[in-house]
Amino acid sequence: MDSGDLEQLNALLDNEIDLKEKIKDFVSDFDKRTRRVQGALNKIHSTPSEDVPRLARSVKPMLDECSLSVSAIAGLVPEFEYWRWSGMWSFSLRAAAFGALFVHYLETETLLSLEGVSSVLGIKDEWKHKFTLQAEDYLHGLITMVNEMSRWAVNAVTLGDYERPIRISIFVKSIFAGFSALNLKNDGLRRRFDSLKYDIKKIEEVVYDVSLRRLANSPKKEGVDESPAPR
Repeated sequence: MDSGDLEQLNALLDNEIDLKEKIKDFVSDFDKRTRRVQGALNKIHSTPSEDVPRLARSVKPMLDECSLSVSAIAGLVPEFEYWRWSGMWSFSLRAAAFGALFVHYLETETLLSLEGVSSVLGIKDEWKHKFTLQAEDYLHGLITMVNEMSRWAVNAVTLGDYERPIRISIFVKSIFAGFSALNLKNDGLRRRFDSLKYDIKKIEEVVYDVSLRRLANSPKKEGVDESPAPR
C-alpha cells in the first residue's frame, strides 16, 4: 500500500468521523426536543377534561421543532445510507412518533396512521434511503401511547372525568386487536406488545370500578363511538 492509498484512506476515515459528529449533534438536539414533547404531554395526568384540547395545541409547536431536527439530520445522511446511521436517532424518532400519535388522539380520539405521523414530523418520501419512519418505530411509539393512556385512565377519574376510562378502554382494545393480527418477529417489539395486556387489565379495573359505583353511563347511552379505531 503506497502513501497515496494511505492518504486517501485517512481522508475517508476523517470524513466519516466528521459526519458522525455532525449527525450526533443534531440527534442530541432532536432528543432534547422530544423530551420537551414528552414532558408537556405528561401534564395530561393533571389536566381537566375541558383543557385537553388546549394542551394538545400547546404541544404542536414542539412537534414542529422536532421536524426541524428531522430535516437537519436527513440533510446530512448520504443517499442509500439509512441503515448505516439510523441507530443513532431511532430512540428519539420513536419518542417523536409517540408525541404525534398522542396529540392527534387528544384532538380527535382516533389513531393517526404511519403516513400521518411521517407528515407531522416532516419526513419526506424522497428521503426513504436517508431518513424514514419504519413500521417498527411507529409501533414502538404507539405502544408508548397506550402505556401512557393506562395511567391517564386512572388519573382522569381522580379529576372527575368518569367517562374518559370507558372511551380509552374502547380505543385501546381496538389497538390491541390490531397488534394481535401482526406477525411480530422482533423480540423487543413483541415484549413491548405483551405489556399491552397489563395496560388493558389496568384500564378494565378502572372501568369496572367506575361502572360499579355508577359514576359513568355506558358508552352507548353517551353515544361514544364503539367502532374500532383506524389502523
